[in-house]
This record gives sequence, C-alpha cells and structure tokens, in this order.
Amino acid sequence: MTNSKKNDARSLPKRFYKDVSVAEAGGPDDPRGYQLLLDGRPVKTPGKLLISVPARQLADALAEEWRAQAETIDPATMAMTRIVNSSLDGVSGREVEVAADIAAFAGSDLTCYRADGPEDLVALQAAAWDPVLAWAREAFGGRFVVAQGVMPVEQPPESIAVFAGELAGYEALQLGALHVMTTLTGSALIALAHAHGVLSTEEAWAVAHVDEDFQIARWGADEDAAERRTKRWAEFRAASRIFMYSAAALNADCG
Repeated sequence: MTNSKKNDARSLPKRFYKDVSVAEAGGPDDPRGYQLLLDGRPVKTPGKLLISVPARQLADALAEEWRAQAETIDPATMAMTRIVNSSLDGVSGREVEVAADIAAFAGSDLTCYRADGPEDLVALQAAAWDPVLAWAREAFGGRFVVAQGVMPVEQPPESIAVFAGELAGYEALQLGALHVMTTLTGSALIALAHAHGVLSTEEAWAVAHVDEDFQIARWGADEDAAERRTKRWAEFRAASRIFMYSAAALNADCG
C-alpha cells in the first residue's frame, strides 16, 4: 500500500456498528418504504434525512454495502448509498430543476455529434447511436439533429420540450439516478433509453463508449484511464439498480 493510500485509510471513519438490517418504514414523518438500520437505529443522510426507499430490494442492496465495510467505512465502495443520499438531500424538493438539467444534456447529446472519419469509427457510431435516436423519435416524437465534428448544433426546442415531458412524474431517487447515468455517459438519450428498458445496463454503457473503445482497440488501454472507467462503471451500475428498483416499486404501488 502506498503512503497516500495509507493516509486515506487513516482518515476514514471507523466502523461503529455491528448489525445492519432493513425494516418497514412508518410513522407521520416517513409513511412509506423501507429504512436502513444500524444496530437497530435508522440511518440518516448527511443532510439529516432518514434513509427511506420505496423498494425492499433497494434497501437490501444498501444494507449489503454497509455490511461489506470492514474496520473503516469507505464511501468510495458505497456507490448506491452515495447516490441515494444525494438524491434525498439534493433532488427531493428540486425535482423540476433536476429534470430540466437532465433535459439540457439532450441539447448537446453525445449521440448527435459524429466523427467525420475514419470510416470504421463513423460506421460504429451510426450502428450504436442511430437506433437510440430512432427510438426517441418513435417513442415520444423527439427529433434530434445530427452533426459532424464538435461545433455546437442547436436542437429543436420542441424536441427538448418533449424530452423534458418524458421526465415528468419521476420521483427524486429516479431523477437522481438518471442524472448520474446521464453525466457518466454524456447522453441523456442513452440514459432515458436505458430507463425505458430499450438498452440493458451493459448495452447502455457500451453504446456510450464507442469512441473510447475504438481508441483503445487502436492504441491500447491506459492503466489510469482503465481504473477511472472501472469506477465509473460501478457508479453507472449502482445508478441503474436504484432507478430500476425504485421504478418497479412505484409502478407496483400504482397498480
């Protein structure tokens, strides 16, 4: 272990609990969902809100992250907990603002900016991204302009508006997870296609990394870049699970 890693380990808080469990939430301040308990006590976010989630599967996944901590608590290994905390503290009550931020990504979406060469990269981008744009057009009438190069292209305002409409009704955990997936991929359209089940978790990640994978195939992988990508992939999977668990629970309630 390097000195920097040793110092990081020393700065982490020590594990202060023995038992991790999940219980059904209840009461006037927390009328639904499932709570995470440490030694029988409800866990709170950094903003002092109770961690309560609508799906038992999500609560169990959070519990597993807390059980996996050893002598210290390392937030870097707790992607789902971090996303849930930030969603409860930073998205709840600001759903309209966060949805607008996600929609703004669609105005400069990865899938709309294509290389002008080499031909094999152009073909790979088309094969990966054209189906996403076709889905958006067919599913909710979003028509997005494709351009070559990196010069900004203005998307039709009506397309951004209908995209934003697709986010209406999503609750804080879903929006928080969708925002994470959007920023990690650079594509609100890929993130939304995944949310709708059009792309699997692995497919969405692969489609978002066509350019990077092309460069790796041509020039080889950089060790530091590979490590960063592994961490980002873990974050993407965590956000995907949060969205899917939350959506399934909320749909069940509506049914």
